[in-house]
Amino acid sequence: MRILDRHDIARALPWGALIAALRAMFAAGCEAPLRHRHDLPEGGVLLLMPAWNARFLGVKTVQFSPANAAAGLPAVRATYLLSDRASGEPLALLDGGELTDRRTAAASVLAASFCARPDSRRLKILGSGRIAAALAPCYASAFPLERIGVWSRTPAHAERLAARLRDAGLPATTDPTPDPGGYDIVSAATLASEPLIAGARVSPGTHLDLIGGFTPTMREADAEAVARASVFVDTREGALAEGGDLLLAIREGRFAPERIAASLADLCRCAHPGRRRAEEITLFKSVGWAGEDLAAAILAAFGEPVAA
Repeated sequence: MRILDRHDIARALPWGALIAALRAMFAAGCEAPLRHRHDLPEGGVLLLMPAWNARFLGVKTVQFSPANAAAGLPAVRATYLLSDRASGEPLALLDGGELTDRRTAAASVLAASFCARPDSRRLKILGSGRIAAALAPCYASAFPLERIGVWSRTPAHAERLAARLRDAGLPATTDPTPDPGGYDIVSAATLASEPLIAGARVSPGTHLDLIGGFTPTMREADAEAVARASVFVDTREGALAEGGDLLLAIREGRFAPERIAASLADLCRCAHPGRRRAEEITLFKSVGWAGEDLAAAILAAFGEPVAA
């Protein structure tokens, strides 16, 4: 059995190849039940995310420990086991954190390739954690970015991330507020339970990328933002089970499930074109799909974009 640490995974999953692998997996499909969720003490959560196709079976275990933040430790830790589907033979054990960070960023940029304006030059990132750090280079690989604004509740964390991005050659600065106005793409990867993005402040033509709200009570954008946008999701089942941004907007009477324009599979299968007008506000709500992990793990372990 191969063991791939975070450095191995980063080398094995360049952005272009990873985005292509996710697109192929969304188009081909696989078996991916809704993830299993178990509440743990002190507000923690254990998630189990299985997925399989004809050749491979994978399962990711994710532990969310909110108390870690006070100790300067990652709030989310994960591992991924890739096996032969027919025999059950373990094939690879992968660092689930790096796998998740990279596939999450790649899924957002895959969605943005359909939903954002191709000439988008101004990216705003809300958050300063590991996924936020992955978003900037991934978006820069696909869009002609001239400005990257970074906001965090803790200004020192925003400055630290912006400095890292500048050291990597990216045009990053800090932004004092989460205001979305004036940006082409706003990508939020936070643990917010109160809205950071005010819909009234979203500029025409903006693409909103909402990553962080993965429970029914978490949200990064208010109901006005959801109501103004053409809404796309990674999967309908996941978004309507766990996507707080949408579920709370539904509860407040500002959105309805039938208003979801398309899933990422619909986009990748050319069943929906994505953005239709330059001035359209688009919104992509993701909660994570186990098929993304399977595609990334296969690519990392075997260099195959999709093995059906």
